[in-house]
Amino acid sequence: MAEEIRYIPSPIGFTYDVIYSALANSSGRMQYYKEVLGEARTRIGRNEFISAYNSLYIIAVKPIQVPGPVFQLKFYAIKNRKLNKLPV
Repeated sequence: MAEEIRYIPSPIGFTYDVIYSALANSSGRMQYYKEVLGEARTRIGRNEFISAYNSLYIIAVKPIQVPGPVFQLKFYAIKNRKLNKLPV
């Protein structure tokens, strides 16, 4: 039984420095990407993705739903909270 995850967008606007995403390709293998603000998306390794997830200030997480039993994730992060004041 597959359940749909409800995604509720934030009513508060935010600024971010980088977007990291983990996406499954057609064979089911995960591919990891980094999108720095103002630059093109680049493919990164699993260890860099995990390190970013564990060390950066994550300000938003967006689950990406696709057909099938695949869960994909995108998160928005800032590198320095003091330089990027949040409204919370």
